[in-house]
Amino acid sequence: MNENDVDQTEVRREGGLTTGEVARRLGVAPTTVRSWDRRYGLGPTAHTGGRHRRWTAGDLARLERMCALTATGVPPAEAARLALGEAGPDAAPRKEEALPVPQPAVRLGRRAGTGLRLGDVRQECRGVARAALRLDAVALDELLRAVIEEHGLVTAWTEVIMPTLQAAGRKWEISGERYVEVEHFLSWHVSGALRRHAPPLAAARSGATTVLACVPGENHTLPLEVLAAALAERGLPVRMFGGALPVESLVTAVRRTGPAAVGLWAQSRTTASRPLAQHVAAIEWGVRGARRRPLVLTLGPGWAGQTVSGSPHPPGLAEAVAAVESVVLR
Repeated sequence: MNENDVDQTEVRREGGLTTGEVARRLGVAPTTVRSWDRRYGLGPTAHTGGRHRRWTAGDLARLERMCALTATGVPPAEAARLALGEAGPDAAPRKEEALPVPQPAVRLGRRAGTGLRLGDVRQECRGVARAALRLDAVALDELLRAVIEEHGLVTAWTEVIMPTLQAAGRKWEISGERYVEVEHFLSWHVSGALRRHAPPLAAARSGATTVLACVPGENHTLPLEVLAAALAERGLPVRMFGGALPVESLVTAVRRTGPAAVGLWAQSRTTASRPLAQHVAAIEWGVRGARRRPLVLTLGPGWAGQTVSGSPHPPGLAEAVAAVESVVLR
């Protein structure tokens, strides 16, 4: 049984999907689904009692075909006509109806419902991937908001956002310069979602603040942004300094804030520096006779294989949050 068969079995067993559930599966906003119903007649074929309409497996197949066609540049009205006239999601347009596809085109693959190879992931990943491939800002923001609110920041990042970002990165790596815009688009909207979700920053407290920065030469800030948001969510003060912070500036920031922890992100082994981590870990602050040193967390894949004595290397977001909490709250 393939993945689509499983999805359709679930649709039949549950008596159909709500408009919101359909929108999440497709990676579009619920208003888009309703608009396609109103404008093009792509609504549920079966009518049930009550106010809420239910979408069947066949209804979902037509909408998936609509998404596939519009993602390749087919105008919505023409895509709807083709989707309504076809027997199912795998049927191809008749030869006389085929339209030229703009290049480069983003084609939706059957394996994951998108052009991204996602593998065994949460269903929400597929919706986020579809929205990113279509460069649909409204739908993507709504999907990210919903997944963060439903699952919490740590789970949303670990099980939905990060796998989708990794799939987007793999896609453009094997496709030359194509799909780079998809990864940038997705990263930008994830960053915005994190800022909107995070509560107001807690006031800095000596010995309780966490400093987060990318090492010199490193500009991958998104993992630090999600860590900053997760710490803020727990009411822990955090100061974020972003990408490629010069060594002198990092040392100054540590001396001025007196942090309990310093997180140093390195995506590449060429940017990770054991001497830098050791230098930061040796910085003392506080009054004479009661000086303290920060706990340095080596974050990111660049630190793999570079053991820094006394500096934990958390493998993921949850572990990084726990490491900070352990030193701040002790």
